[in-house]
Amino acid sequence: MKKFFLILVSFVMASVFVMDIHAQDKTSEQNKIVIKRYLVERTFPDGLNIPVNTEGSEICMTVVSTNAEDNVTWIHSYVTMDKKKTFCIYDAPSPDAIRKAADKNGLPVDNIVEVSVLDPYFYK
Repeated sequence: MKKFFLILVSFVMASVFVMDIHAQDKTSEQNKIVIKRYLVERTFPDGLNIPVNTEGSEICMTVVSTNAEDNVTWIHSYVTMDKKKTFCIYDAPSPDAIRKAADKNGLPVDNIVEVSVLDPYFYK
């Protein structure tokens, strides 16, 4: 299980790095992509069943790769104990980009809300 999450986190971090480089390559203000943070709610009536092995890792990496086509980055997800709901944090240029990537990946989208980070350690 640890190995799966380490692989997943490494891949997500690499994707963020590649997106950052891609965004820096844009020299024209006209072509600049503005990335915002979103919370994406999904429902899986039969439960989300991603195996905790190499196959599961490959599934997640495919999602990350497909997302990148639309400048969408999956940061992380929270999964309910019954595995029927997920709350996912994404960086993307728009809710439409997230919906497009989700459609390509065959993932449901119930709701998308733009969010910001509130960190309690900011108030030291």
